[in-house]
Amino acid sequence: MSLIDTHCHLHDQEFFTAEQAEEMLKHAHEKDVDRIICIGTSHEDSLVARDFASSHNNVYWTYGIHPENAATTSEQLISDADKLVKKALDLSSPLVAIGEVGLDYHYPNYQREMQIQLLEQMLELATRYDLPVSFHIREAFDDFFPVVANCPKLRGVVHSFTDSKKVLKRILNETEFYIGVNGLATYSTLPTPPLERILLETDAPFLTPKPFRGIINEPAYVSEVAKWLAATLGLEFKIIEKETTENGNRLFNLCSTLLCKKRGL
Repeated sequence: MSLIDTHCHLHDQEFFTAEQAEEMLKHAHEKDVDRIICIGTSHEDSLVARDFASSHNNVYWTYGIHPENAATTSEQLISDADKLVKKALDLSSPLVAIGEVGLDYHYPNYQREMQIQLLEQMLELATRYDLPVSFHIREAFDDFFPVVANCPKLRGVVHSFTDSKKVLKRILNETEFYIGVNGLATYSTLPTPPLERILLETDAPFLTPKPFRGIINEPAYVSEVAKWLAATLGLEFKIIEKETTENGNRLFNLCSTLLCKKRGL
């Protein structure tokens, strides 16, 4: 058994040089983090994630348009996204999800209607191709629940959950979504989800966990999140490893016959 970083941006050349990315992959493997999902945040960034994943074993990618890009997303771009996802699946690319997509009302002038429209378009894409969704939801759960209620068969994960116990309870009771737990949990007072609904992630280069706060985050540090979770829940590390890895495999279908053959799992 080994760990999965279900959400990182190791492919993003704004944060990592090619040499740094290769070194961090090595660090990850040394910490038994042997599968990594690179998350797309725009059409262009998703293409970079695709190319990075396709050139590395046990690295996967997602197609996503972050809500911050809602105002610049055209109907042509949505059409291009559909074509790209279809082609990737036809070619057996290691595409495992739609994301990160969602709603973010944290900053002023957040253009609520455009964000909701974009999220609905991304959920249509996920439904059409039977892909899970990596959600980015910040200060917007009142709108999130009605939108996802229209997609009852949707599978997904609420990445980097940062809200209240009340909202967490709604997610657990009203959906079958997993909850992404990362380094933020190691230095905050966020509610802890039940183990059967947890996915481990780093969101690297952001949200570096204790005891490495102050330096750039990387996929290897998902092991620190697992250690923190073991201590918090009073469980052995190997139980956290087993359960979260099985959760990740289940949601993202990482051990499907096709991907196992292609990626050498």
